[in-house]
Amino acid sequence: MSNQTDDKNKPSLVKQASLQIVAGGSAGFVEVCIMHPLDLVKTRLQIQNKKMVRNTASSASTNEIYYKGVFDCFRKMCQHEGLFSMYKGIIPPIMAETPKRATKFLCFEQYKRFFMFGSDKATPLAYSLAGLGAGATEAIIVNPFEVVKVTLQANRAKSTEAPTTFTVARQIIKQDGFGLKGLNKGLTATIGRNGVFNMIYFGFYHSIKDYFPAYEDTTHEFLRKVGIGFLSGTIGSIFNIPIDVAKSRIQGPQPVPGQIKYRTTCGSMLTVAREEGFGALYKGLLPKVMRLGPGGAIMLLVYEYSYEYLKERFL
Repeated sequence: MSNQTDDKNKPSLVKQASLQIVAGGSAGFVEVCIMHPLDLVKTRLQIQNKKMVRNTASSASTNEIYYKGVFDCFRKMCQHEGLFSMYKGIIPPIMAETPKRATKFLCFEQYKRFFMFGSDKATPLAYSLAGLGAGATEAIIVNPFEVVKVTLQANRAKSTEAPTTFTVARQIIKQDGFGLKGLNKGLTATIGRNGVFNMIYFGFYHSIKDYFPAYEDTTHEFLRKVGIGFLSGTIGSIFNIPIDVAKSRIQGPQPVPGQIKYRTTCGSMLTVAREEGFGALYKGLLPKVMRLGPGGAIMLLVYEYSYEYLKERFL
C-alpha cells in the first residue's frame, strides 16, 4: 500500500523533463549574455594564421591586423570596429543557447538514468557517458547556429556596417544550402568538440562534488559549487580545444576564397599542426578558459538553483 502511495507522489517524467528544459534554457541564456565577448575573441584568435597575416603600423585594412592575445584583440576590435563589436554574432547563440542548453541538461538527466542501469546511484562512468551523449545531441541542434555565428565573428567590418544575422544565414543557404557544405558545415567537429567537453564537464563535476561534503552555510556551499564548476569547465576546455580550433577553421573563412583548405576535423588539425606548429592547436585557449571556466560554473549553478526552485514551486 505504501509503495502505491509513493508512486503517486512521485513527479511524472514529463513534469521533470519540462522543468529541466526551463532550467537548462535559463542557464544557457544567462551564460551567453555574460560571456559572449570572450567567445568572439577566442574565434578571432583561432581563425587567424600568422604566416598569412602581417600586422603593420600603417595598416589601413582591418583584415591585415594580427591579434597578439586576448587583450590586444579586445583593444584592436574596439579601436577599428567599435565597442559593440564585442557582441558580434550574439543573436545566433542567444537563439540557440536556450534550446541547446535545455537539450543538453534534459539529455544529460535522461542518459544518466539510462547508464545507471537500474542502480540507485550514478557512477563517474555514468556521468561521463551521459555528458558525452548530451554534448553530441546538442551539437546536432546547434551546429547551424555555430556556422552563422563564426561567419559573423570573422567579419571585421565596423559593427554598424556588419551584415545582420539573417543576411548571413540567407547568404550561406543560397550559396551552399543546408547540407555539410553549407549550414551544417563542420558538424562532425561540433559533435566532437561538444561531446568531449561535456563528457569531462559533467563527469568531473558530479564525481568530484561527492568527494567534498556540502556546507550548511549557503555562502560556503555556493562557493564550493562555483569552484568545482570552474574547474570542470577549465579542464573540459583544455581537452577539447584542438577540435574547437579545427571547427573554427572549417566554419570560418578559408585562407584563399573559393578554395576549401579545411575540410575534415582530423585533417584540419593535422594541417594546422604541420603549417603553424603543434601549439597552434591551442589558439584561443586563454579566452576559452576565461569564458568556459566561469561560464561552466554559471551554467551549472543557474541550472541547479533554477531546477530546485521550480521543483519546490511546481512539483
